[in-house]
Amino acid sequence: MAQCRGMRMGYAPLLSLLEPALAKGYKRLAVIGIPCQVYALRALEKELGFEKLFVIGTPCSDNTTTERFHEFLELIAMETGDDPASITYLEFRADYHVELRYADGRKRAIPFLMLPLSQLPPDFFPMTCRTCVDYTNVLSDITVGYMGGEGQQWLLVRNQRGERLLDLLGEEVRTSEPGSAGKRAGPVRGFIANVERAAGGLPLRRMPDWLRPIVGWLMPKVGPRGLEFARARVEMKAAETVIHLRREEPRRMKTMIPSHVWKLIEPYGLTPSSAELPEKAAAVQPMPMAASRND
Repeated sequence: MAQCRGMRMGYAPLLSLLEPALAKGYKRLAVIGIPCQVYALRALEKELGFEKLFVIGTPCSDNTTTERFHEFLELIAMETGDDPASITYLEFRADYHVELRYADGRKRAIPFLMLPLSQLPPDFFPMTCRTCVDYTNVLSDITVGYMGGEGQQWLLVRNQRGERLLDLLGEEVRTSEPGSAGKRAGPVRGFIANVERAAGGLPLRRMPDWLRPIVGWLMPKVGPRGLEFARARVEMKAAETVIHLRREEPRRMKTMIPSHVWKLIEPYGLTPSSAELPEKAAAVQPMPMAASRND
């Protein structure tokens, strides 16, 4: 697990390993997964009959095929002047940078804005990822990620099993109250404008090359940080879901968008019609469309 840690955006049939584990006699299991995997895992939990199941979640991560992930690495390497085959680790951080590690031991952090996102094809991320409303992985026992941190990882302990997992680390982990700084409204509105443009088949607006290093330097200092960054990401994912479903799958909106999601994006002018609201009988949070995937 230590060797394979880090972010990988390629699909992986994680839950297909549950039955082989049972066949080998394992009754206590820990699973690390993203929200769509955890939803399916919880649906199967009673049927599988594990004595104990610990679920460690990460915030939702947009995924793609393994081949396209390597294409993404190649685009990054073109920006940085590196050999893509030498990149062994990639991680999005809370300070608006992506950390790269190389086979020779080097480390490098590049600003988000230096990523070649505008060069990705429109279908780089599947519709299931673009319409996920569970960024925080609500069915996990403990969620670990960068979305609410300020340079460190962020922990959301949801129940006693999550508390037990955290306690096992003892003095190896130091915790503190998360901070909050900056304003999210401007970045969220800018994100919504870009998503609407992309959903309409138009290319993303690419920031001029001379401006990107300047804005990349400013964002960790004036952009939303800590809890405000987490709120921004949740609102961005909510808005992205509505925009894409309205264009691609409008009939699915009333079953795929919980009512609380509409409240998150109301300040940005995204409000539902009566046909888009969940029916009273289906007011509980729906299952995402995705099957098993892993980042």
